[in-house]
Amino acid sequence: MNSSGKFLLAVTTCTLVFTGCTGKKTSADYPIQPVSFTSVKLTDNFWAPRIRKNATVTIPIAFSYCESTGRVHNFEVAGGLDTGRFVGQFPFDDSDVYKIIEGASYSLQTFPDPNLEAYLDTLIYKIGMAQEDDGYLYTNRTIAEMHGGKGLHGWASPNRWEMDSVLSHELYNLGHLYEAAAAHYQATGKRTLLDIALKSADLVNKDFGWDRVKVYPGHQVIEMGLVKLYRVTGEKK
Repeated sequence: MNSSGKFLLAVTTCTLVFTGCTGKKTSADYPIQPVSFTSVKLTDNFWAPRIRKNATVTIPIAFSYCESTGRVHNFEVAGGLDTGRFVGQFPFDDSDVYKIIEGASYSLQTFPDPNLEAYLDTLIYKIGMAQEDDGYLYTNRTIAEMHGGKGLHGWASPNRWEMDSVLSHELYNLGHLYEAAAAHYQATGKRTLLDIALKSADLVNKDFGWDRVKVYPGHQVIEMGLVKLYRVTGEKK
């Protein structure tokens, strides 16, 4: 194929991609919309086997590590379902659980698995129990406060949203929670994790603002998560 032919092919491909991404526009959103993952199924010989391997091998291994390293146990302790101290080296350990839930939700859309869905239901219940009454969700602080402040990670301030938010990862964790909640809702139609995320986002909306808390996150994760919540709910705040 000569250079002009390659150019025409590239233009045609780009046109198809952008045409395929258009759809019902959400108010005040980008004019080009992404296709929902629930509308896409890959049946080829390259990606499909890898997606299946992700469902049958990678996701179960990832969850087993979250169990064995205490990441899930932290939610159980914070939620009063068990006793103990915070287990983990980093304050962003919560986000690992959220991120795998997101991946598992994508997987359920392609490979329905009642056992995996039931496991997610149980895990989401534990996350909901760990969430404080006002929507705050950060197991390290919640568990530390159960022990008079002992065990709070050195990257986190004794007060919420304070100190260096880059290191505390409070907002970073929430971004991954919001992304997981959107994916789980889209894949299953269940609002369990979505309601947890929205309760958290309401707290963020209340606590942050020009005349309130003004700190910046160290990663652009909560912004992406909030956008995904907006696209799912249409809630502008």
